[in-house]
Amino acid sequence: GENLQDHLDLCLLQRCRERITYDRQSDLLIGLQYLFTRSGVGSSNVAEAGGFVRSERAPDERSDLQFHFVPALLDDHGRNRLPGDGYTVHVCGLRPRSRGRITLRSSDPAQAPRIQANYLAEEEDLEVMLSGFRISREIFRQAPFAHFDAGELVPGKAVDDRAGIIEFLRRKAETIYHPVGTCRMGRDGSAVVDAELRVHGTRGLRVVDASIMPTLIGGNTNAPTIAIAEKIAQRMTGR
Repeated sequence: GENLQDHLDLCLLQRCRERITYDRQSDLLIGLQYLFTRSGVGSSNVAEAGGFVRSERAPDERSDLQFHFVPALLDDHGRNRLPGDGYTVHVCGLRPRSRGRITLRSSDPAQAPRIQANYLAEEEDLEVMLSGFRISREIFRQAPFAHFDAGELVPGKAVDDRAGIIEFLRRKAETIYHPVGTCRMGRDGSAVVDAELRVHGTRGLRVVDASIMPTLIGGNTNAPTIAIAEKIAQRMTGR
């Protein structure tokens, strides 16, 4: 349960002048257009663009920020879709130094565990996310967006000084669902599994998921987790 690491995600929302994005008030029309014509906003994959950026905080040549662009006003990771046309940029810090933990709440296996993510516990993680915030605004200021820009909705242009941005970041940043590390692979006393993902001190028990990663990778965890599972399956079956 120790060594918990996760990617933190922050969204900036911008209103759009044209009716060309997902608007929750037009869901029915968007759905009908796609049903009968296989076109329009409903044909979008939603996460239409993304990229990796090496900020001025990066300690080496690797990217330390990831961006996703969504043609909709998505607050609370999409659980709260705001009305109106607009677009959202997600910025994610890729190489957090902060570590959290998961512990048992009680001996009742049906009771949810205690999860302490400890996001932004390390000052450098905060600085990287602040860099991502500034880059997000810089992206929205570029000429191709000028025709569509109807003003920043979240957090709003009034949030412009360091203290205000930090308050917004701590209040609104959230997981992007990439937790790893709590059953990390290794040989030392704090490791849980060996190189074959067998749990130390047991027989016939393996852990095969993202929790075995010793450190969080600089990107999405889905494909690497599938690769880990396929590799172990091959070793177990001899194929």
